[in-house]
Formats: sequence, C-alpha cells, structure tokens
Amino acid sequence: MNIFSRQIWQTTGVVLIAGMMASCGTSNTTYQENSSSSLTSPTTGKTPSVVVTTTVICDLAKRIAQDSINLTCLLKPGIDAHLYQPLPEDRRAIENASLILYSGYGLEPELIKLIKAASNPAPKVAVAEEAVPKPLLGEEHHHQQAQGEQLPDPHVWHNAENGVQMVEVIESHLETLQPAKAALYHQNAEKLKTELIKIHNWIKTQIATIPPNNRQLITTHDALGYYGNAYGIPVAGALQGLSTDEKPTAARVKELVDEVKASHVPTIFAEVVVNPKLIQAVARDARVKIAQQELYSDSLGEPGSSGDSYPKMLISNTQTILEGLGGKYVAFPAQ
Repeated sequence: MNIFSRQIWQTTGVVLIAGMMASCGTSNTTYQENSSSSLTSPTTGKTPSVVVTTTVICDLAKRIAQDSINLTCLLKPGIDAHLYQPLPEDRRAIENASLILYSGYGLEPELIKLIKAASNPAPKVAVAEEAVPKPLLGEEHHHQQAQGEQLPDPHVWHNAENGVQMVEVIESHLETLQPAKAALYHQNAEKLKTELIKIHNWIKTQIATIPPNNRQLITTHDALGYYGNAYGIPVAGALQGLSTDEKPTAARVKELVDEVKASHVPTIFAEVVVNPKLIQAVARDARVKIAQQELYSDSLGEPGSSGDSYPKMLISNTQTILEGLGGKYVAFPAQ
C-alpha cells in the first residue's frame, strides 16, 4: 500500500493564555490581482508595508496588526501555492516592502525563489520554518525527487498548536518593525492564541467521536499529516504527495482505489485548491462518497465561505471530516 510515511521529531509545548476576542479588527489589505493597477504604492509616512504570501499568514497578520500596517497578500483565496507563478507586481511589492512573511518548507516554491532573490534588505521571514523548526517528514513520489526521499511537510497550520507558534513568530517580527505598536500586537496575539487553543482542544474531542474503524483520512494530496498526527486520525492515502505539482499515474489511481476499498471508510475528501476529477474517479470506482464540502488544505476560502479565516477553516474542516466519517458534530461555541 502506497501510504506516505511520516515521522515527527518533537512536539513543542504551548502556553495557555487567558482572554478571548471574537474579532481582532481589519487592516489595510491588498490582494494582488492579474493587473498592475492593484499594486499598492510604496509606503508613505509612518505606516510600513508588509508583504505576505499565503492566505493563512495574511489572516493572522491582519488579526494581529489591524490597521497599523499596509498589508499586501500575494495569494488570493483558492489559489494553489504549490503551482502559483509570480506576477510582475509581486516582484515590485516584495522590493518595496518593509517586512516579507512567507510560509516556507517549499510550500510556495516560485514565490520563495523570488523573495530570496530580491535585493530588498528588509527581513524575509519563513514563518512556518521558524514556528515549527522540526517538521513532519513525508515521502514525496515525484519525478524530480528520488523515490522515498524524505522532505519537510509544509502544511504546519493544520495543527492549531502550530498555528499558535505562527502567531508568535508574526507578532515578534511586527514588534521589531514597529516597537511603538508592541502592546497592540501582544494583546491581539494573546487573544488569537487563546482562541486557537480552544479550537485545538475542541477538535480533539470532536474527532474522538468518529467510530474507530472510520478514523482515517483519504484525500486528494498529502496535506493533512499535521492534522492527523495532532488529532488521532491518520492519513491512510492520498492521490498526490506533499505538493499538488505531482501528477498521479493511472497505476497510482488504481492503487488508491484499492486502498479505499481496504479501508472501508464511507467518505473520501476533495480539496478546495485541487481539481476534483481524479478523486471523483477514485470514489466512483471504490463506491464511496465524496464529502460535499471540500477541505481547505492549502488556502483559506473566499470571503463569506465557511473557511474564510484561519480559525473558521480549522472548524469547517473538522465539521466536514466528522460528517463524512460518522462522528457526532457539536458546533464550536460562539465566541
């Protein structure tokens, strides 16, 4: 059975912080579009320009910084970070930024190349790498990699405790950028961390209600290893490896069909950023359902969707998994 092997080196502790806030406000945020007209002007006055890559980091930065920064988010909701090709305005935004935050561990490879090649001396921070210095490892079966080569899994945010550590990294670099705003950043970060710890504990109790024989995840690509490791629901199979750039062969599709049949799970899961056709074919041949709601794997959802913020994404994915695998869903308490 071709199941991606995993290894965890270390789980770090997380400090529980008291207090809660339902909303941490909004910031001056721009999403890059396919035209140069959307590019924000170079920062004027005392408001620094911060450029981030992924939607998860964008959401966390907005919640911590509120309107104290000019925030440009290069990846829009629903865009696949693995496959994204940078635009000319992305380069200009990076060159004009006072701080650049990206995820790292190869999640957004072309943007990482662009950021590392930039002449801008501003800090360039790999948030996931700083937050989780000892990541899970996965076997990537890709034509450019040796068979079975162990690579860092970049999808660290699917464990809410890792999300807490990402908040701490972002807070630290924002405070260095604007020391006068340190109290604001600390207050917002503490409230966000408390919310994420509550979600983390809620997910654990929810996943435990899934019948043990159903407690397996089969997805489009191998993005939920941290979720499975943290919450006791292993990833039993995936069409693609750690990156959606991998093209599954006909043999791999057939192999996954056999894995689905052997697992006896009632439902498998498509993902927001990945074409669902192949996983639909697997479901048809294995005679199982596909969850109606796609999982938010590499991107948050569009505004107004069930996954349009990082906390909501964690909750939505958990609800989708529970409803697909026979768990007893109890809504996360309103904050």
